Amino acid sequence: MATTPGILTDWPWKHLGSYKYVILAPFVIHSIHQFATKGEEIDLLNFLIFPVILWRMIHSQIWISLSRYRIAKGNNRIVDKSIEFEQVDRERSWDDQILFSGILLYLANWYLKGASHVPMWRTDGAVILALLHTGPVEFLYYWFHRALHHHYLYSRYHSHHHSSIVTEPITSVVHPFAEHIGYFILFSIPMLATVFTGTVSALAIAGYITYIDFMNNMGHCNFELIPKWIFSIFPPLKCLMYTPSFHSLHHTQFRTNYSLFMPFYDYIYGTIDKSSDSLYETSLERQEESPDVVHLTHLTTPQSVYHLRFGFASLASRPLAPKWCLWAMWPITLWSMILTWVYGRTFIVERNTFKKLKLQSWALPRYSIHYSLQWQRVAINNLIEEAILEAEDKGIKVLSLGLLNQGEDLNKNGEIYVRKHPKLRVKLVDGSSLAVAVVLNSIPEGTTRVLFRGQLSKVAYSIVSSLCQKGIQVGILRLDEYEKLKIAAAPEYRSNLIHSKSCFQKIWLVGEGLTEKEQQKATKGTILIPFSQFPPKKIRKDCFYLNPPSMVAPRSFENLYSCEVGIQAFSHCPAFSLYRRLIFCVFGDRIGCREGW
Repeated sequence: MATTPGILTDWPWKHLGSYKYVILAPFVIHSIHQFATKGEEIDLLNFLIFPVILWRMIHSQIWISLSRYRIAKGNNRIVDKSIEFEQVDRERSWDDQILFSGILLYLANWYLKGASHVPMWRTDGAVILALLHTGPVEFLYYWFHRALHHHYLYSRYHSHHHSSIVTEPITSVVHPFAEHIGYFILFSIPMLATVFTGTVSALAIAGYITYIDFMNNMGHCNFELIPKWIFSIFPPLKCLMYTPSFHSLHHTQFRTNYSLFMPFYDYIYGTIDKSSDSLYETSLERQEESPDVVHLTHLTTPQSVYHLRFGFASLASRPLAPKWCLWAMWPITLWSMILTWVYGRTFIVERNTFKKLKLQSWALPRYSIHYSLQWQRVAINNLIEEAILEAEDKGIKVLSLGLLNQGEDLNKNGEIYVRKHPKLRVKLVDGSSLAVAVVLNSIPEGTTRVLFRGQLSKVAYSIVSSLCQKGIQVGILRLDEYEKLKIAAAPEYRSNLIHSKSCFQKIWLVGEGLTEKEQQKATKGTILIPFSQFPPKKIRKDCFYLNPPSMVAPRSFENLYSCEVGIQAFSHCPAFSLYRRLIFCVFGDRIGCREGW
């Protein structure tokens, strides 16, 4: 929001929320009806407007995903400052301008003489578009942009855009509604000129809009991607095409580099930033970042890819649940599964900082279901081992095994890698100590009896041992689990372990393997505390289900915004379970680093 918002700041359909897309329904329905009933009199431009709208959204999403992946890797990054929650929330309305332009295109097609029944392509019209953009549009935008930096307009409108110091592709279109009206008037000059001169064509209009989106998204990436050889081959191109680092200086310095896409007006009027060339050079030379800590996780369900940081923001902000749109995207989901399988290597999904420490999260291209397949275990262990050796080569201090990568049956909580490579300098951790501490802290004070049920793991053994040492009686539902836990317990504390045939305890410690039938045995008001990464299915409305082990992230922990609506979303985001595990694993890593493990 601008410092002192002016009139027409909010979009007219803001109150519709996620239902804002219905405003296009009448136009799209009319277009489809016209296409189905008019036969040879089909209006090509009218028919193509909706596909162009969809293409613009897909095009922008591609840039979002690419930018966030590259920023996580760190190579060619321009600005190191992290993105705040306020920016993430502010930029969630990036597609409003696509809806707005779509409506205006439909209205122009209906009411402007010469804007309907146009040919597919006309070269003269495309030339007019290019010339008018290079001339009037770039010139007028330059001075309009400078006017927006006058304190009156800046405080009421343009400060909303400049609230984002670290830019993302979608930052380019995050402006108040009134500002977008001005931009559309500017960009309509070439298009209206082709309409009035009878040279308009469907592909030329679609191509011009795509050019605007491409340059907008590219210029707001926080990494440099324009290679130096392009300017070496054709030096004047430096005045005809800006770079991400060029426009990044406008967001950090505010009073320089005002141009739209072509910097020559900044050269003409002396507003070019003197550090433009040097920042471009240093950004290009910047190497991939080597973190202090790596958290190694994996994908969970096929649809969890959309909850990755470089996935869809609107989905990442909500828990994973059956949605018609996700089912409709199954062809894309299937292709993503094939690509991750073929790629066959870990990939970076996130970067964070905690004071002076740097963290990256890596994910194995495997889903949770793979970990339950016996024949996949060798391949998974090989992938984990490759990631550990890669971390060793990069000089990473600590690597934490997240989610199912630390399974007892899989690799004995990482022990097999330490035995196989005894000279490893990178320290392997699994966050189990912090998980145990968090679970123990969740048990209400004064508790004297608890019931344990779940698959035995390193965390499970430690929790039961700690409870017995505190004098708390631990009831075990299953006889085989009771016998294993009794053998592992210290002799002096074994009396606190009992094989419980009833379920009278009000506190249950539950892990994976808890069945619905066992849940039905719980008495009314029972508190179920999970100790595993994945919470139990909630089938009892008269019982209380706590969240899996997690910790509150301190303010100095930066770039924590995968769940797009805020920290509160983390405990409710089972789709991308890595972050639930990451919360305490990360701090285990950080503690290890700070203690010099």
